[in-house]
Amino acid sequence: MFDKLEKVESRFRELDSRLVSPEVLSNPDEYRRINVERRELETLVEAYREYKKIRDALESSRELTAGSDSELAELAREEIGTLEAKLSDMETRLKMLLVPKDPLDEKNVFLEIRAGAGGDEAGLFAAELFRMYARYAERKGWKVEVMSSHETGIGGYKEIIALVSGKGAYSRLKFERGVHRVQRVPVTEAGGRIHTSTATAAVLPEADDIEVKIEENEIRVDVFRSSGPGGQSVNTTDSAVRITHLPTGMIVTCQDEKSQHKNKAKALRILRARLQEIARQEKEAEISSERRSQVGTGDRAEKIRTYNFPQNRVTDHRIGHTLYRLVEFMDGDLDDTINRLVTHFQAEALKAE
Repeated sequence: MFDKLEKVESRFRELDSRLVSPEVLSNPDEYRRINVERRELETLVEAYREYKKIRDALESSRELTAGSDSELAELAREEIGTLEAKLSDMETRLKMLLVPKDPLDEKNVFLEIRAGAGGDEAGLFAAELFRMYARYAERKGWKVEVMSSHETGIGGYKEIIALVSGKGAYSRLKFERGVHRVQRVPVTEAGGRIHTSTATAAVLPEADDIEVKIEENEIRVDVFRSSGPGGQSVNTTDSAVRITHLPTGMIVTCQDEKSQHKNKAKALRILRARLQEIARQEKEAEISSERRSQVGTGDRAEKIRTYNFPQNRVTDHRIGHTLYRLVEFMDGDLDDTINRLVTHFQAEALKAE
């Protein structure tokens, strides 16, 4: 690890010197390229330099304990424990910083939420999950654009797909994929019994047309009149679009816009993201269907998190973490849990190194 850190620091010094050289200062593109690389290394180099300062201070304290000045030696002994703890913490941080960064982390994401098991209550919970993520996006300064939605007619969603745009959106939301279980007394439950239902979330990084090319002969485009809950007509023109990707059989439907052109453009963006996810998972030798790997079948047993309303409790089962702040959590206060998930999965990645 330390050989690698020395090389990184050496490269950082080299970039620093190049940034002030006349040939780079006179070339804006080269200056920008070098500055980007320097910024990518800066956090790691600063942490390594802090590590070396603590290490040197610890060595000095150990030397002082062997000196003739008993008072100074006692002070040094007291400081050793603190410095050892700091050094250990910094070493852990350095290991995490050395874990290869997910190249998709800065991508915008398609967030797909669907009602799972539980009938109308599942649809209502899907709507609340979407609102939770929309509030979280608002807190992070991200933009949320609904791409496609199918309402249940009582305020819920059978399915809603949204594009979340903003710096680091995928890096934070990628841990939300899976089955979310809710336990509460539904409004429609006269007996006051707690009902369990689920909604599923899929998180797909956005792909551009360079990363995933879709040829016209690979798709079939059908247009039809869009409809709302219960089948009532929404538009009087054939503006809704259904795209079928012939090689995979994947179907994407968009009808939220009044323009057929806009609905087709949205559907293609969603299709591109899904195809990219399939390719990524195949490359990693996982199962071929991104739907199954991300959200399973929607059965109650395949949960990543449980939201218990009677006890104001939310539990993330992957890290065994429970909060008794469900109201705040549903209002988008997710950072504490997401930070813990980031740390957990970084630690798992370190074990695999």
